[in-house]
Amino acid sequence: MKTATLTDAQTVTIDDVEKPEPDPGELLVEVRVCGVCTTDLHMYSGNLTVDYPLVPGHESAGEVVAVGGETNDFQPGDRVAINPSVPCNECRACKSGRENLCHDLTSIGGAATHIIDGAFAEYVTVPVGNAERIGELDYRTASFAEPLGCVINGIDQTGLSSGETAVVIGGGFIGQLLVQMLRASGAGTIVLSEPIAERRELGLEVGADYVVDPTDEDLSAAVSDLVDTVDIAIEAVGFPETIEQATDLAGPGGRTLVFGIPPEDATVEISPSNLFFDEREIVGSYSLTPDAFARAVTLLQNDRIDVDSLVTDEFELDGLETAFEEMESREGLKKVIYPN
Repeated sequence: MKTATLTDAQTVTIDDVEKPEPDPGELLVEVRVCGVCTTDLHMYSGNLTVDYPLVPGHESAGEVVAVGGETNDFQPGDRVAINPSVPCNECRACKSGRENLCHDLTSIGGAATHIIDGAFAEYVTVPVGNAERIGELDYRTASFAEPLGCVINGIDQTGLSSGETAVVIGGGFIGQLLVQMLRASGAGTIVLSEPIAERRELGLEVGADYVVDPTDEDLSAAVSDLVDTVDIAIEAVGFPETIEQATDLAGPGGRTLVFGIPPEDATVEISPSNLFFDEREIVGSYSLTPDAFARAVTLLQNDRIDVDSLVTDEFELDGLETAFEEMESREGLKKVIYPN
């Protein structure tokens, strides 16, 4: 089978390797589609510490073609979305329902304590518990279950109550999903900050009430003109300066969600006085839980989230490096790979 392998930073090779066989309790899935994530880009660019060589890719869906051992839950021909996070199910975090914080987490092609080869390949093996049936949902839409599950997990961290005001900083792919999920979760007013005009327009189409160009006007002043107070400020870029912006935007009793992936050595300045006197909170969000993944599949099956408007570029497996290069130059929005 063919794989797109990171052999070093900024280097992708298309390799021919032996097709894997599923162990007992595993499925062999023919990958029909795999989304390209910012995490994949960080692995490619060298901004995320990983051991090369590595097959990335963790936003995938496909068809079960073989079943390992005595597994009766699935059979060849089943159509599934793949949750790439494999918890140990033994540690305290797992037992408390926070499997994304597993002390010994493994990821299929994503970021975790242990990383195994992912879905930028014609076939991938996955544990039975990491496959979710998708019925007749098309594969491209189903591949959004992983990023949408991460968004669901993030919004869960904020404790959003219906009618609350939210600001999203960053209108990239994840920012657009956050806007949609905030709307689906009952947010009252949603403001999107994004410098690229096309992304601001898309934000309005998918659920934002207001958009702001932070290169054209002061974000804090613009938001103050639009809403009385900000209950939830979400940073979806990963820059220290935008994280600080988000913490400053949240009002009394407000919550700041750090969703973008910052550089590993980044630091930010915060006001302990504001945290204390205004009872503000700063929370992070990493990966997703099995529950969030299952909820994401259900939302996609019932057309609660528009994913078609987010996909701008599609490639075969040998186009992965081009996808990375376009992402680095901020061309387009969501890119997907068709390994088969």
